[in-house]
Amino acid sequence: MSTGGYPAAPWRLRGQMWGTLFAVAGAPGRPRGAYAAAFVSYEPGSPLTYSELLVARHLGGTRVQVTDIWVDSPASRAGGRELWAIPKELADFGLDTRHTGPLSRAEWSARVPTGSVGRRAVASARFTDVSRAGVRLPLRGGTRQPPLVPGERTAEAPIRGSAKVLPGRGHWEFEADGPLAWLRGARQLGSFRLCDFRLSFG
Repeated sequence: MSTGGYPAAPWRLRGQMWGTLFAVAGAPGRPRGAYAAAFVSYEPGSPLTYSELLVARHLGGTRVQVTDIWVDSPASRAGGRELWAIPKELADFGLDTRHTGPLSRAEWSARVPTGSVGRRAVASARFTDVSRAGVRLPLRGGTRQPPLVPGERTAEAPIRGSAKVLPGRGHWEFEADGPLAWLRGARQLGSFRLCDFRLSFG
């Protein structure tokens, strides 16, 4: 662990991701283009175990910029911000998963603090997929983040690994007064699952 309580780079991560691709025509402060929204569960075998909700914009090739992200781990929040300029904030998550043969179902929710005791919903989603029966495939990509502190450099983090990858079905609900309300009118292009991923990040 670093002196900030988070692991040194790279982070070797294991877990599950459920996501959906969206076409955004344009929103205040959001360039038009392709975005992915995803819930992630980082599981034992990772240096930190935690839940995550993220939105990332496609920059071209295999690079993305994480524009919005919440986690339920203070150590992950600190590491993401300090190592790679990923703008992580804290949230509470709910997750329920069920399996029937090869079919998997997952229901997610995320809420952010609004005060000493209050919580405000950000998003919820339901997914179905058969990715547990899929073939493991290699994953390559990376993040490119503008600095969180003026004057610092753009931060880049490579991603390398593998997962069982198959299309799935996803249904999202974004709160009308929440920080992801700008995705409410976006066109959904398709959903996917990264099952049992193993990634090196950073």
